[in-house]
Amino acid sequence: MPIVTIQITREGTEPGANAATSEEKAALIKGVSQLLLDVLKKPLESTFVVIDEVDTDNWGWGGLPALEFRKKRAASAS
Repeated sequence: MPIVTIQITREGTEPGANAATSEEKAALIKGVSQLLLDVLKKPLESTFVVIDEVDTDNWGWGGLPALEFRKKRAASAS
């Protein structure tokens, strides 16, 4: 029984949204489940997919919180 955990940031893809939509999450679940069926022949009904949304305050890279890193990168690009 495969268990797949997908971690995404708690941000929307549209302006003003603060999380992935139910439709986007459903598409992730469907796509990952289908991939495991196609590659490993794991039945859809035995595949579990967990989506873990991480607040932007709770992750970072480059030694900075994520939003600060993005600001720094944007400033250096302009």
